[in-house]
Amino acid sequence: MGYNYPGAEYISDTAAHTGRFGKVVALEDSVIATLVAEDITGNALTAVVLKADCEICGVITSVTLTSGSVIAYRL
Repeated sequence: MGYNYPGAEYISDTAAHTGRFGKVVALEDSVIATLVAEDITGNALTAVVLKADCEICGVITSVTLTSGSVIAYRL
C-alpha cells in the first residue's frame, strides 16, 4: 500500500520550487537542473535526466527543472 500524499504541485517551468515533497514524478522526459533533499546523500543532484513516469523519492525541499514537466507530491 502506498503513501497518501496530501497534495501536489505541477512544475513545468525553470523556477525553483520549494517545499517538502516526498516524491517527484516525471510526466514526460525531463531534466532536473537541481534537486535538494534532506535524506539523499552522495553526488549533487544536478542535470538529472528523468524519463517519463520515472520518480525520485525522499524528503525533497527544492526542485528546479531545465526542461520537461513533473508533479511533486507534498509531504
